[in-house]
Amino acid sequence: MRKLLQPPGWAPAKGYANGIAARGTHVFVGGQIGWNDQQQFETDDFIAQTRQALENVVAVLKEAGAGPEHMVRMTWYVIDRVEYNARLKELGGVYREVIGKNFPAMTCVEVSALMEARAKVEIEVTAVLPDA
Repeated sequence: MRKLLQPPGWAPAKGYANGIAARGTHVFVGGQIGWNDQQQFETDDFIAQTRQALENVVAVLKEAGAGPEHMVRMTWYVIDRVEYNARLKELGGVYREVIGKNFPAMTCVEVSALMEARAKVEIEVTAVLPDA
């Protein structure tokens, strides 16, 4: 069970949900960055790193039998909010290609740095698999 929470009279959220209520098995995905499965960066481009981080999230979800459609919470940590905002159109395209039209409750925060020096984005997710 998954229910979007949209208070009456609020403008609709664009690209995220204000809240989600869900019942089932919780899956917690630790922060994923834009490196490959061997923990190596293939690029320093923000969009390409975001694609890889999202693909990493999907791979971890798959291990739990979950997919992007089960995500209820997503937190993004970016090192450059100006670049994030300037590249929103590209970012939206990559997001839809990897995640689809699944828009969980989201938070995006600019941070001064991430633990891996080359990382430009880190994404953590909570998903809920419905009870069978």
